[in-house]
Amino acid sequence: MVMVTYIEPGGNAQEIDVPEGWSLMQGAMSNGVEGMEAECGGSCACATCHCYVDEAFADKLAPAAENELAMLENVVAERRATSRLACQIKASAVLEGLVLTLPETQS
Repeated sequence: MVMVTYIEPGGNAQEIDVPEGWSLMQGAMSNGVEGMEAECGGSCACATCHCYVDEAFADKLAPAAENELAMLENVVAERRATSRLACQIKASAVLEGLVLTLPETQS
């Protein structure tokens, strides 16, 4: 398990143990995190699992693939340097303590 803190749009923080290998979107959806829509179910086809990765962890993530970068062009909320799609980030020990902030809106 990997402890991830999700900051919901209203500011509420949820600390969740996400099983290694699960996407951070799966962790959020399985635990009722507000602000995560994930309309496509994790197939990187909708950009409704947009999140902001804590800068301290940005260099620990694999670079975004071309399909993720293309989907990030379609996010509704402000795109930032640390914007990622939670469906494309897999929980692993290196991400222990990660903080993800969800934007005010997804769609």
